[in-house]
Amino acid sequence: MPLNPLNRRKFLQKSAATGAGVAVASAVAAPAAQAAEVTAAKRPAKRYALTVMGTTDLHGHVFNWDYFKDADYSDKAGNAQGLARISTLVNQLREEKGRCNTLLLDAGDTIQGTPLTYYYAKVDPITAEGGPVHPMAQAMNAIGYDAAALGNHEFNYGIETLRRFEQQCRFPLLGANAVDAKTQRPAFPPYFIKKFHVPGLPPVRVAVLGLTNPGIAIWDKAYVQGKLEFPGLEEQAAKWVPKLKSMGADVVIVSAHSGSSGTSSYGDQLPYVENSAALVAQQVADIDAILVGHAHVEIPELKVTNAKTGKTVVLSEPLAYAERLSVFDVELVFARGRWAVESVSSKVLNSNSVADDPKITKLLSDEHAKVVEYVNQVVGTATGTLTTVEARYKDVPIIDLITRVQEDVVKAALAGTSYASLPVVAQASPFSRTSEIPVGKVTIRDLSSLYVYDNTLVAKLMTGAQLRAYLEYSAEYFVQTAADATVDVEKLTNANGRPDYNYDYVSGLSYDIDIAQAAGSRIKNLTYNGAALDDAQQFVFAVNNYRANGGGAFPHVASATELWSESTEIRTRIAEWVTAKGVLDPKEFASVDWRLTRGGVPVF
Repeated sequence: MPLNPLNRRKFLQKSAATGAGVAVASAVAAPAAQAAEVTAAKRPAKRYALTVMGTTDLHGHVFNWDYFKDADYSDKAGNAQGLARISTLVNQLREEKGRCNTLLLDAGDTIQGTPLTYYYAKVDPITAEGGPVHPMAQAMNAIGYDAAALGNHEFNYGIETLRRFEQQCRFPLLGANAVDAKTQRPAFPPYFIKKFHVPGLPPVRVAVLGLTNPGIAIWDKAYVQGKLEFPGLEEQAAKWVPKLKSMGADVVIVSAHSGSSGTSSYGDQLPYVENSAALVAQQVADIDAILVGHAHVEIPELKVTNAKTGKTVVLSEPLAYAERLSVFDVELVFARGRWAVESVSSKVLNSNSVADDPKITKLLSDEHAKVVEYVNQVVGTATGTLTTVEARYKDVPIIDLITRVQEDVVKAALAGTSYASLPVVAQASPFSRTSEIPVGKVTIRDLSSLYVYDNTLVAKLMTGAQLRAYLEYSAEYFVQTAADATVDVEKLTNANGRPDYNYDYVSGLSYDIDIAQAAGSRIKNLTYNGAALDDAQQFVFAVNNYRANGGGAFPHVASATELWSESTEIRTRIAEWVTAKGVLDPKEFASVDWRLTRGGVPVF
């Protein structure tokens, strides 16, 4: 038996007086000690392998079904969607790794995004007495999620709906940086800890910290103002990770509803970064991996070096709508009486590689059927086909339908008020590149495909000068194109990565967008009622709540005086308008208000 350090020290001290005896004893003891050290070195290290699986931005996708097209989902890339597919992948990994060695997480945006989620929030709401269990809760419970972070879209239907969904989930909804506005204490569980048992050794303690997006304070201000606050992810991670380590966490995973780019769509309206997952990895020590959400991009593996420790933090973001599953492989080694993370790697699995889990399809077949029936209700008749195919670069009638509905709703709401005499103009964006209202029967799903978000309507007071600045900012969406350059419509838009939903039409005004000019100097011939726009004239601006609260960082609108707002979705208002009219005729709402030009010459 080798001498421990203390006994060896006593032995040498005791023998020091004997001279030659020490030499003899040392000569005898040294080979034995060296042999023991060699034996210990050869003894295999005790290791444990943990697999962490993650989804994000599910947005109500349970099935590989397109409710807007009333058909199986398909795209050019061959992707498949839905938790039923994810369930199959999860089952395969649990079979391969051992269910007791796996963890399943989500990074938020779960209960909004499809007619399925809308139906159980508004048509047959889960908040009603004796109401249904949300399909997403049913599916995620059945699959066996361990925890999920809150996404910003969790707040779209109000706190009551979110709290009811939370009650229906058999796993925690985490949000360390969703705090009570009065007490500053977490309004949702900040973290989740799970023990993984290892025979003959202490358990591996895995802590999951949930972080949500600060932009909720802007995007859903109507629901959260004065009730909840959303401080920055970096700040809150720095607060909570040390606590988790002090509680004995061997592994720290962050589930963050925040992209990795370090940018914010809301500019400087908040002192917190919208897409800060990589900043969290860089700034906060002792994080091993981050499941990234919110940005709707695919990141199989992103390695970030922590500035304090020099250690690598692994990030992964699976593609939205359950098209991908992130998989983190965490290797731990037991040394010096505790577990330590030895390595982390990640990858994504494609849900198109497997079939639906029949357990999930059977579980939610009734709910699915109800929603299919609902969206296929006929509400009117169209005299011609309307499409968004060219809506990004041409003023097309289908977007004029949205602005006309918004104008009519706001005019009716302000009737009899001191603002009734002001002209009403409206904003709308080309959300989809494939939406179509066919000639003939018009259904709810046709109209829903036109307006895919659950936005509501707000009326703001704006001046001519402010609207001019608003249009200039919107026109930054176009790539600067010289007067003699060939125009490729596939390369004409989305300058600097700006998404389609952050390009706005504004109805009631007439203007040219000169794409040969530099950003900020593109709006030409801006008129109202045939005359040059008066910068001092006041307008009522009908705008969706996302934009009204600062989404997209458009100038002036967030700080403008609010005249009116409502909780009814714009999508519903469009369906009501079409139902009341009976016939959808572009002659009633279509007008060419804007066009792209170069040096005064129309592009199209």
